[in-house]
Amino acid sequence: MPSKIITAARQSGRDVLFEDESKSLLAAAGIPVVESHIATTEQEAVESAERIGYPTVLKVRSAVYSHKSDTGGVHLNLTGPEAVRQAFLAITNRARQEDPHACVTVQRMAKQGLEVIIGATVDPQFGPVIMFGLGGVLTEILADHCFRLIPINQSEASAMVRSLRGSQLLQGYRNMPPADLGALESILTRVSDLMQNYPEIMELDLNPVTVYPDGALALDARVRLKN
Repeated sequence: MPSKIITAARQSGRDVLFEDESKSLLAAAGIPVVESHIATTEQEAVESAERIGYPTVLKVRSAVYSHKSDTGGVHLNLTGPEAVRQAFLAITNRARQEDPHACVTVQRMAKQGLEVIIGATVDPQFGPVIMFGLGGVLTEILADHCFRLIPINQSEASAMVRSLRGSQLLQGYRNMPPADLGALESILTRVSDLMQNYPEIMELDLNPVTVYPDGALALDARVRLKN
């Protein structure tokens, strides 16, 4: 399936995958992701929201808008059909001024947890590199992240997780329960494998990944292919 997703994007002239395509690629590699449904009309958006359950999230799906939140393309915590309809219209009325094919994805609003970021890129000098860091507001405030050359194994993934200055947050701090470090390490090694198995990938971002005491989930994903 990853090869088909990459080929389809190439054939449509894109080097950046849609979020739902990126998530399908990750899911095929065994990485847990939030399920995404494409909706091209208000009614489809409502039907998808009813299927997956409230609260839901609507995000713009467009080749024009690569940074969704900067263009008003993300509406969170929608609690009913009318809220979904209004969000759909707000997103598409704006996006379709530049992209007539713009639509939305509908996703379940994930429960809160500790946010981290995981990424990978192909460095022109060192080759494939993987990154791990604290997410959310801590990303910019602390700039707490680390890098390793790909491939990495389970032991190296564990070392990455524990190397952050704020790693104590992941291991349980005050009233915060310990995060599922094994789930994080699994995602890191699977991202490493994905970059190795599909050299067409230039850049991969999972931001955020929410980690819980019993698992972790990629809420957003972006994959860029080599030119």
